[in-house]
Amino acid sequence: MPEPSPAALPAKPPIPMGQLLRFGASKTVLAQDADRCPKCKSGFVDREPAFLHCKYCGNMARIVDGSLMDQDVYERRAGLRIAS
Repeated sequence: MPEPSPAALPAKPPIPMGQLLRFGASKTVLAQDADRCPKCKSGFVDREPAFLHCKYCGNMARIVDGSLMDQDVYERRAGLRIAS
């Protein structure tokens, strides 16, 4: 029995190299008057212009109307950024 020619065989689908994962809007966004960490519910937090930084677990939660420009100035003046 003769073998079929390569053109007669059905084409194999390409093997995927990876899988694309989309991350939803899972970042925590807090109201302007939040005073507790959303992750561990600790009250040991530091209020920054655009973030609420928990000193207990290290979580950084974004504040809704916090200015990122003010956050940048805060980080530079506090010495959190060096030569940037």
